[in-house]
Amino acid sequence: MAQTTVIHARIDPETKAATERVLGALGLTPTEAIRLLYKQIALRGEFPLELKVPNELTAETLRQADRGENVESVASVDELRASWK
Repeated sequence: MAQTTVIHARIDPETKAATERVLGALGLTPTEAIRLLYKQIALRGEFPLELKVPNELTAETLRQADRGENVESVASVDELRASWK
């Protein structure tokens, strides 16, 4: 068996629960997700995601979408394109 080491991290319970729901839907355990992240950092030599702080308009739009406000649903790409006119 390969030698391993332990990583300890503290995270708030709500974030942990929400993340574990998403990981479960992907068929991943938290340990597997952390291993994937670490492997990608090691392989790339950099953080594997582009992190940006959204401007205030984008942040508010995302908050509204999370609350289900001002969200439009369409059944097809054609319907989406028609909604832009």
